[in-house]
Amino acid sequence: MSNQPLEQQLDQPLKQAEPAAVRPNREEALAAVDTLIRWIGDDPSREGLTGTPDRVVRAYDEHFQGYAVDPVALLQRTFEEVEGYDEMVLLRDIRFESHCEHHIKPIIGRVHIAYLPEHRVVGISKLARVVDAYAKRLQIQEKMTAQIANTIAEVLEPQGVGVVIEATHQCMTTRGVYKPGAIMVTSRMLGLFRSDHRTRREFLSLIRSQNGQPDRA
Repeated sequence: MSNQPLEQQLDQPLKQAEPAAVRPNREEALAAVDTLIRWIGDDPSREGLTGTPDRVVRAYDEHFQGYAVDPVALLQRTFEEVEGYDEMVLLRDIRFESHCEHHIKPIIGRVHIAYLPEHRVVGISKLARVVDAYAKRLQIQEKMTAQIANTIAEVLEPQGVGVVIEATHQCMTTRGVYKPGAIMVTSRMLGLFRSDHRTRREFLSLIRSQNGQPDRA
């Protein structure tokens, strides 16, 4: 295992924002949904579909609101009065819903986050908000795992960070290979979570002690 300092284990500098895309206006988005309805062979003017383009656009506003959130800013407010606490902080079973960038199908699961504080901690709700900031975008699970861990590491500068994601992907459970129940697991270990097997083992043991399972897509 690597004994490099945590900051040297971050593969790439943290990107605070995705490259800005040219965003169509709302009317163009509504027209795009109308086109898709016609493309699948239905009539967007029939009674049951007249309001569908508007509903889909509003749903997309909700599904992908993470593009408007800066995950770094969420972690800026920290607390230093911790009485020397330097043991593991673990927040597990953070439910999330995302969408794969290949088929725009739901990814549903849970995130487990742990870190070893170095003089300061952050409110636990902020960890959950960081998860949502990255989940509410077009994603692949591997990238999302790294983004969450790298952001926490670079902003909080702890002794180590561990992130594990367990999720089901509807792009393979409801289409393609049709394998319902399959669960994908990804992890990102930084600092002591990578170099110290005892810290890593404690983290994974605490996760395995849970009773729940990821939501089945």
